[in-house]
Amino acid sequence: MTIITSKSNNLIKKTKKLLKKKYREHSYLIEGWHLFEEAEKAGATFLNIFVLEEFANRVEHLSNVTFVTQEVLRELTDSKTPQGIIAEVVMPSLPLADLKVGRYLVLEDVQDPGNVGTMIRTADAAGLDGVLISDKSADIYNQKTLRSMQGSHFHLPVWRTNVYEACQKLQHLGVPLIATTLSKDSVDYKTVEHKGDFALVMGNEGNGISEQMTKQADILAHIIMPGQAESLNVAVATGIVLFNLI
Repeated sequence: MTIITSKSNNLIKKTKKLLKKKYREHSYLIEGWHLFEEAEKAGATFLNIFVLEEFANRVEHLSNVTFVTQEVLRELTDSKTPQGIIAEVVMPSLPLADLKVGRYLVLEDVQDPGNVGTMIRTADAAGLDGVLISDKSADIYNQKTLRSMQGSHFHLPVWRTNVYEACQKLQHLGVPLIATTLSKDSVDYKTVEHKGDFALVMGNEGNGISEQMTKQADILAHIIMPGQAESLNVAVATGIVLFNLI
């Protein structure tokens, strides 16, 4: 058994670049056994799998396995204590043409990786058909986003796209666009009775949804807050409204 012990190894140096967004064109890294097992169950394609020698029996059925030391494994993650395995996974190809009638969550410029990951996980828990993410939203392959998603991106499609065009396509298919906003024209989310198909739009943490999205939406809704907090975290608000809709 060959074990890579040097952080200067060419494969390690090349793989480490995937920790930066600009190098993630076709593949990305996942860390830990939970994410790895979720990826495997989903039929994801692995380009490289880096494992500590002590876990050899857990990957003996796989190819593309490279054994490394703990020090080398730490080079491939932002975690101080990696869980024994890191894998390079091929990004899925998701053409917008695949959009069909269903229930969706739309993230318009949600910038915090933790929020994005939690919102995708919430959409997964709610049994939605997919998530649409704007170009200015946080990268779903960011390590923090991946940890927050807990593998949910393996359970439902996540499109990074022009959300206005995507929402328009859904509206043409008869899917109503429900956007959360504090606009004077918005209604209490509890009064929105829509148990069928929908696309729920959640906006930027500081600015909410854009004027363009406000005009495009079929329904504007808000959460009434009887307390003194100025606002709700966008991921928390997503869970509240989403589970009311389903």
